[in-house]
Amino acid sequence: MGNFDYIIVGSGINALVAAAMLGKKGKRVAVLERNPEIGGCLRTEEITAPGFVHDVMATTMVLFLTSPAYGALGKDLEARGLEFAHADLPTGVLRPDGSHVIFSKDRQRNVATFEALAAGDGKAFSSEMDKLGADAPFLFSLLGGALWSGSIAKTVAKEAWKRGLRNLAGWFGEALMPARAHLETTYRSEEIQALWAPWVLHCGLGPESAYSAEMVKVIGFAIELAGCPVARGGARTLLSAFEKLITDTGGTIRTGADVEALVQGPGGKVTGARLAGGETLSATSGVIASVTPTQLYGRLLKDWPAPPAEVSEGLRSYRYGKGNMQIHYALDRPPQWKGNAELGQVALLHLTPGLDGVSRAANEAERGMLPAVPTICVGQPASFDPSRAPEGKSILWLQLPETPRHIKGDAAGELDIPADGRWTEALREAYADRIEAILANHIEGFAERVIARKAYSPADLEAMNMNLVGGDPYGGFCGLDQFFLWRPFKSSVNHRTHVPGLYHIGASTHPGPGLAGGSGFLLGSSLK
Repeated sequence: MGNFDYIIVGSGINALVAAAMLGKKGKRVAVLERNPEIGGCLRTEEITAPGFVHDVMATTMVLFLTSPAYGALGKDLEARGLEFAHADLPTGVLRPDGSHVIFSKDRQRNVATFEALAAGDGKAFSSEMDKLGADAPFLFSLLGGALWSGSIAKTVAKEAWKRGLRNLAGWFGEALMPARAHLETTYRSEEIQALWAPWVLHCGLGPESAYSAEMVKVIGFAIELAGCPVARGGARTLLSAFEKLITDTGGTIRTGADVEALVQGPGGKVTGARLAGGETLSATSGVIASVTPTQLYGRLLKDWPAPPAEVSEGLRSYRYGKGNMQIHYALDRPPQWKGNAELGQVALLHLTPGLDGVSRAANEAERGMLPAVPTICVGQPASFDPSRAPEGKSILWLQLPETPRHIKGDAAGELDIPADGRWTEALREAYADRIEAILANHIEGFAERVIARKAYSPADLEAMNMNLVGGDPYGGFCGLDQFFLWRPFKSSVNHRTHVPGLYHIGASTHPGPGLAGGSGFLLGSSLK
């Protein structure tokens, strides 16, 4: 029997941040991970061919680099081997007709690029970024702070005093605008609309979703400031740095440790965790679960007394979002993009017909259809981190954020769908062929460059990480009714649960998904 101050179930970014912060406070922490390796959605493997280093799932670290968690832990992690690789050209968009926009970390260049596409669009972008920068302290306190807290109440009251109640209400109203409305009223250029529209998908939203406009602005601000960095050598270097930091501060990390239940003590307080096989570990201060609500209440607490009615109702109505699909390529030489060689230097390039194309594909996926023309996110990490591939060779990291969890049909009417709607290996590869055909239209001699391809369907992703329900990488639907104050449930208050000593963090909790480690930071900061 092991005795700890805190036990943390799961080892994704939020769990690691919480463990590191508690360890620095002198707390004895145990991180328990059921898989052979820690990391959750951070996973680096040579999955295509020897020497080709792929981040299997998450890869872009801009949210972590700009987060309070990195502010608190960054120097410790860097001292233990973490290093970021940066690209001067963080993002861009490429449309089927070859028209494209490349976005840099240079404001003057971006303004000039946008002005060349449509007079006034560069000035509009600069104005939007300046306005967001002025609002940043207030905005980011809401996006990343503990919403049920005195500090947030004081922050809102201060803003009300400064702006006036009517103007503050107007600010919140504008913040709820959908991305489509914002993009169509701010930019005349369809290319610029196409540049920003795909980024709402990385927030688990669509162009017509409430508050998606605000997220587009936040992403534009963050990317221009910090780019789309990756961990040099793969996300595994971030995990290695966390592992060293946690163990250096007295913590314990155990892999292959599948927590099958939490232990109930006197007064209904959680006192530890029981592993598959019967071993029990005790926690004197609390247990932190970095899991989905389904895992927490349906598995870890399944033998406990029924939760309060509001929790049961929240669990019953909790919804998961669209699935995700990943495709990885090992290439015998870097891709040569048609039309502009500079496209090969873009860290994360989106392939889409534009705003309407993103909207159409997202809607098809939400209705259970395989999109006819999906939005393709193409990462090119080897272009600015040569350690990812042997000399002279390259890799591509593809993400398809508009993929149905349960398949009802093919929007293109080309692929045979299994009667049970489940992903099969044959369907996964056939759909990957559709994606490859789009790539081949944009890259010179693409077929001749491919050494190997490895694809993961939503079902494959869930098999690797049980928190990715149906391949949903965002821990649950991210629409307004299931976000902010209402994540995961309408009754939720920060990261506390109805069980004394039990805390809930991860993508399913505020401030939501992404690699910022927000919930781990908020809880790790607050616990004594």
